[in-house]
Amino acid sequence: MSDTSIQPAAFQRIMLKISGEALMGPEGYGLHPPTVERIAREVQAVHALGVEICMVIGGGNVFRGLAGSAQGMERTTADYMGMLATVMNALAMQSALEGLGVFTRVISAIRMDEVAEPYIRRRAVRHLEKKRVCIFAAGTGNPYFTTDTAAALRANEMACEAILMGKNGTDGVYDKDPRAHADAVRFDEVTFDEVLSKNLKVMDASAIALARDNNMPLIVFSLDEPGGFRGILEGKGTCTRIHA
Repeated sequence: MSDTSIQPAAFQRIMLKISGEALMGPEGYGLHPPTVERIAREVQAVHALGVEICMVIGGGNVFRGLAGSAQGMERTTADYMGMLATVMNALAMQSALEGLGVFTRVISAIRMDEVAEPYIRRRAVRHLEKKRVCIFAAGTGNPYFTTDTAAALRANEMACEAILMGKNGTDGVYDKDPRAHADAVRFDEVTFDEVLSKNLKVMDASAIALARDNNMPLIVFSLDEPGGFRGILEGKGTCTRIHA
């Protein structure tokens, strides 16, 4: 018999960062609705704890600006296309969450008033106080910045207590890719400076530096494990904690 009792959460306001590829499921491109719903249920379970949730979702399942630039596309244009991809993913997640009864707001760094709210910090904070999930889309609204940096920026602006990175295929930070190396070693804890000096693939360097300089803890866990997101907040499960 599963334990459905409400346990106290470690944090009261968090940022959940996931990649766009997390929404692909078994598909090689785009959105896989059952996977989107599964992740939405993970968010719903944490929302039920009373935790205030911010989200940033990448756009790599639709378009990745850096990849487009590498193929000859002008970088600024490619990055704006990537931002639009994140809006599509945010709307899909909003639809799934509201289908589960979780009130959600998509807040875009690029104005598109017909589909999303513009980013106004005080309004976003008020949404969180009203227990609405806030999905921040379109990155920072500027080219040359990744959604990792957007997640670190918004987490600090929203006074989140931690950034949680939900990964696919890995349950933390390793010294090398565990999918390619059987002898890869997972870290229980690591410092931001070690992440940068050892070039551990967690977030881009700008995002790591922003989190470090503002003493924003980062927790990396597996998004594949059912109930794993809620478990991390209840002090269960496997993860890597990154701190100053």
